[in-house]
Amino acid sequence: YVSGDEAAAQVVDEIKQAGGSAIAIKADVSKEEQVVEMFRETVATFGTVDILVNNAGLQRDAAFHEMSLRDWQFVLDVNLTGQFLCAREAIREFLRRGPRPDVSVALGKIICMSSVHEVIPWAGHVNYAASKGGVMLMMKSLAQEYGPMKIRVNSIGPGAIKTPINRSAWETPEAEQKLLGLIPYKRVGETSDIGAVAVWLASDESDYIHGTTIFVDGGMTLYPGFTENG
Repeated sequence: YVSGDEAAAQVVDEIKQAGGSAIAIKADVSKEEQVVEMFRETVATFGTVDILVNNAGLQRDAAFHEMSLRDWQFVLDVNLTGQFLCAREAIREFLRRGPRPDVSVALGKIICMSSVHEVIPWAGHVNYAASKGGVMLMMKSLAQEYGPMKIRVNSIGPGAIKTPINRSAWETPEAEQKLLGLIPYKRVGETSDIGAVAVWLASDESDYIHGTTIFVDGGMTLYPGFTENG
């Protein structure tokens, strides 16, 4: 995590109370040295890494002609370069550690958090859409390169999910009703919808799923504007 010490500590407590083991490490995923240290501390604590969920992401929205280079670069640094740095360190650890057939048939698993906007253009959010398009082809290229080594790489493409990043789009009845016009299934997603797919992708039940994006979007990628001939 990069901010919110109290929230991070609460997550650690919840995991421990459920019988698991956990640590919280403060790190900026866009900074190489911090990512390297995060993995070093994780391996020192748990012995290795088996699964990476590349979940850091943010928005800095503006009309394209008004977008600053700083806001363009900031979004790319976190959303795309951050995933590159974390995936690189995870793959290095998978290869160093070697197979553990008692744990998984895969050498390691990487889950990239993408978005429906890896395929849906998004006016006013060009930096965000570009970052997610980059995540898509990074994921597929990694899957192509490391599949022969039994490293599985996939993405989750959330649609509209109730999180702080898009609160203004659903927090009032009027805003939510407008948003539902983009969702054929007619409900806004919850974080648990994403969590369930992440757990499945992290398990061996999904062992033959490789190099693909699973869209969890209530049908947003079906382009619902065309239900009445556009």
